[in-house]
Amino acid sequence: MKPLKEVAMSYMALAEAQKKLLEGLYAEAAAESSKAMEISRTMPPEEAFDHDGFDGLCYAALAPAQAGLGEYAECLQSAERALRYFNRRGELQKDEGKQWIAVVFSRAVAMQETGSPEEASKGFRIAGEMIAERKGELPGREDMLREIAERLSVLGGESKTVEKPGGYRAWWEFWS
Repeated sequence: MKPLKEVAMSYMALAEAQKKLLEGLYAEAAAESSKAMEISRTMPPEEAFDHDGFDGLCYAALAPAQAGLGEYAECLQSAERALRYFNRRGELQKDEGKQWIAVVFSRAVAMQETGSPEEASKGFRIAGEMIAERKGELPGREDMLREIAERLSVLGGESKTVEKPGGYRAWWEFWS
């Protein structure tokens, strides 16, 4: 049986991190994300708990918080860790799809701010495609699309969506 107290406390800290992130309280969101991972690590190793998946969700909250704080090198590391989870098991149309999009977007911001414009452009385009493909609600959708367009124009890329051929499937649909 899972140690219910640690599981509950971990998920409560993660929920608080996501709430703080939506409120724009980036330092608090980063602290809550780290706290959630610390609590989850107090569980005995023999207990059945998806640490990789949970850490992926925590890093998904941590990366945008670090980007909001201007900690782009740290954001890049957190985004890469989160993407290890999402690129294998992420489902765009499920609730965690929102975090996946945020991580791809945050990684692109970090790439732009750390001097990798080609990777940043690619990341912004992917984030834009993911937003367009997502059927469910996405808080801040219009703001994110506007920022993607602005950042792509700064990078010299096209901010318009490219017309896809019939039967086109995005790369993440093969994994969802």
